[in-house]
Amino acid sequence: MALIVMKFGGTSVANVERIKNVARHVKREIDGGNKVAVVVSAMSGATNQLVAWVREASLLHDAREYDAIVASGEQVTAGLLAICLQAIGVGARSWQGWQIPVLADNAHGSARIKGIDGTKLIERLNSGEVAVVTGFQGIEPERQRIATFGRGGSDTSAVALAIALKADICDIYTDVDGIYTTDPRIVPKAQRMAKVSYEEMLEMASLGSKVLQTRSVELAMVHTLRTRVLSSFAAPESMKPTTPDTWGETGTIVCSEEEIVEQQVVSGIACAKGEAKVTLLKIEDKPGVAASVFGPLADANVNVDMIVQNLSSDGRHTDMTFTVDETELARALDVLKGVQKQIGYFDIKSSADVVKVSVIGVGMRSHAGVAAMMFKALAAKGINILAITTSEIKISVLIDAVYAELAVRTLHTLYGLDKT
Repeated sequence: MALIVMKFGGTSVANVERIKNVARHVKREIDGGNKVAVVVSAMSGATNQLVAWVREASLLHDAREYDAIVASGEQVTAGLLAICLQAIGVGARSWQGWQIPVLADNAHGSARIKGIDGTKLIERLNSGEVAVVTGFQGIEPERQRIATFGRGGSDTSAVALAIALKADICDIYTDVDGIYTTDPRIVPKAQRMAKVSYEEMLEMASLGSKVLQTRSVELAMVHTLRTRVLSSFAAPESMKPTTPDTWGETGTIVCSEEEIVEQQVVSGIACAKGEAKVTLLKIEDKPGVAASVFGPLADANVNVDMIVQNLSSDGRHTDMTFTVDETELARALDVLKGVQKQIGYFDIKSSADVVKVSVIGVGMRSHAGVAAMMFKALAAKGINILAITTSEIKISVLIDAVYAELAVRTLHTLYGLDKT
């Protein structure tokens, strides 16, 4: 017998028929002798509708009331799933975040989990009842107000609940059947990975892979919780109940690096769209100039990613290029124009027609020449690199958006990731 936390995203519970399919997935695990807690998202599109209503009511609104409204989407799903489980003979009840309770801080709309008391749930699970828990939300204890965790917060809810319950595994059911070496829509020869390390998944999640929320991966890594990505659209009857022997048969397991026997040098290729490039021309080359640029941006909560600085031929000036999220470009430009006299730049240029392509793999720690291969292959395809950033297990390059798919396909083949 295993204790499993199963999480189902919005597309998996998009309508009552799909919720009934989710109920059959849960019943499979119960029939196999497992204890099950389920975390659910709102039905697909429900949260967007709720947010739209809030904004229609008032663009300037109380964040606490915003949370009270948007949290209702998951409450509907939890109740419907409990009813569907009861209809097929499985004992179940719904739990809202405040009933458990899931304790959160007071950063409404993007709150963080402070702790979960799983005592009540464990008692019910031991009696054979399925706990259907609302994802994405908890309670801020000081004022007793609902607090939500931001987009993708149900993933974090599921991982945190699994840790609190000391679950054997956390299964994230979504609309894909695992983590692929790259986007299969770009590269049809992309392969599903049986296992991927926490570090690699964290890089993939932060670089454009939308399968798992970054915070959920961080949490799983800290507590070494095995997390598996599965498809909810596979027929429940075609899958076996979860046991340690069947963990690797379907989906992708996110686990510690030590569990992966033979690690490839490069495990995956990520492509992050929605990037924007900003270039400041002819900045005086003197100590403190970088602080004068990035300090005001930080004060305005504009996140900066890649940074490149080039000294001009006169030796007295420098050009500085960096990237921000495309949605923050206008704000970044306003901030920089407002402090032009303090910075002392000659001109400012920007472009949103760029993408960030990354190669990721823990095997890069012990293999030289990965970057050289990447740069040579892109050059052979006539792809110019605008900026470069690296970490121990990642190399990212900024390129013109028009070359995005060509770059991904080229690198996927270069590092031997194509399915044979």
